[in-house]
Amino acid sequence: MTFSNFLDLFQGITTLIASQPAVLAARLGLMLLGIVLVYLGKKGVLEPLLMIPMGLGMAAVNAGVLFLDPTTAAAVTESAATGGPAVPGTLFMAPLVQKTDNLMYVLQIDFLQPIYTFAFSNGLIACLVFMGIGVLLDVGFVLARPFLSMFLALCAEFGTVATFPIAVAMGLNYREAASIAMVGGADGPMVLFTSLTLAKELFVPITVVAYLYLGLTYGGYPYLIRLLVPAKLRGLKMPDRPVMKITSDEKLAFAVVGCTVLCLLFPSAAPLFLSLFVGVAVREAGLKYFVAVIDGPILYGATLFLGLTLGVLCEASTILNPKVLILLLLGILSLLLSGIGGLIGGYLAYYFSGRKINPVIGIAAVSCVPSTAKVAQKEVSNVVPDSIILPEALGANISGVITTAILTGIYVTLVPLMK
Repeated sequence: MTFSNFLDLFQGITTLIASQPAVLAARLGLMLLGIVLVYLGKKGVLEPLLMIPMGLGMAAVNAGVLFLDPTTAAAVTESAATGGPAVPGTLFMAPLVQKTDNLMYVLQIDFLQPIYTFAFSNGLIACLVFMGIGVLLDVGFVLARPFLSMFLALCAEFGTVATFPIAVAMGLNYREAASIAMVGGADGPMVLFTSLTLAKELFVPITVVAYLYLGLTYGGYPYLIRLLVPAKLRGLKMPDRPVMKITSDEKLAFAVVGCTVLCLLFPSAAPLFLSLFVGVAVREAGLKYFVAVIDGPILYGATLFLGLTLGVLCEASTILNPKVLILLLLGILSLLLSGIGGLIGGYLAYYFSGRKINPVIGIAAVSCVPSTAKVAQKEVSNVVPDSIILPEALGANISGVITTAILTGIYVTLVPLMK
């Protein structure tokens, strides 16, 4: 038996050796990145619920390459069964297969295909995660200081708005520009929903960029706060204020009215609004069994398959797309501008309130619930341990989710009309 024949027993190694240098480097790099994501998730540096399955899937899909020629893989996944056009795919899934009449054949080799076909290609996975987020939100923090919360949230959308023209100037079309701009909203389901709607061919790198950067914001935003807000202002103790009691009936009414109005204004994003406010409604209505289902199996099941599916979609051909570098730059720029916009809003609130509102609250309006609110509180506590801004920070945080959903609706509605 020759050495070459011996390696045929280990076909992943054979395809790796036979790869072009760029593909070889990309596969090895993504395998290593997947392992690093699992490690950072275990250490708590990045979100473990998402990064561990995502990293493992990324390592597995780049190790388990059996077909180097995309048309060969496509022949196995779809064309051999239907005689249709070539659709690239891997042993895990063919991401562009959407028609259910092709599914029975694809299921023979692509075990994640039904997850993608029935949950990703139509945006359902984003809605399921958003429903789980709704169950976790206490909108009472918004209703306690609605004007401050919404003002800060609007300021923190600076990245999602400003990145759009920058992306167009860098060569992306309007649909791609809107999709990557949504990274500035710091809300993964929004990015997933927008890119699936507007730029399906780039939704994998855009969504992977979004979730990777969302993990990095936890470590990066504290430095941004320290750079832009002096210690004297970071430690500003806000005056005592009466505790405003918001009843569950008022919260439920807010969910019902908010959902109805937003769906009326932005029908394209109605699935997201409905999913979010269904979560809020069942929480405030005291439907404990529904809360247990949404907060448990639905949220964590969707998060598991979201991370795993994104990981296996991130194979070498994805990272070799020449637009990926542009997406990486624009993604971090969008998050940076959103953080700066939030802090500018915090400074404006500080001055207009007669220097009573701590400007650090503004960073919480970037809607990583509840991570950016915790970042804001921690940075304040590091200067003055007994200074509490968390209630206001959570109000801005939850408002950021709503404004990001509104921006999603605006982009999904208007961008297809732009020439």
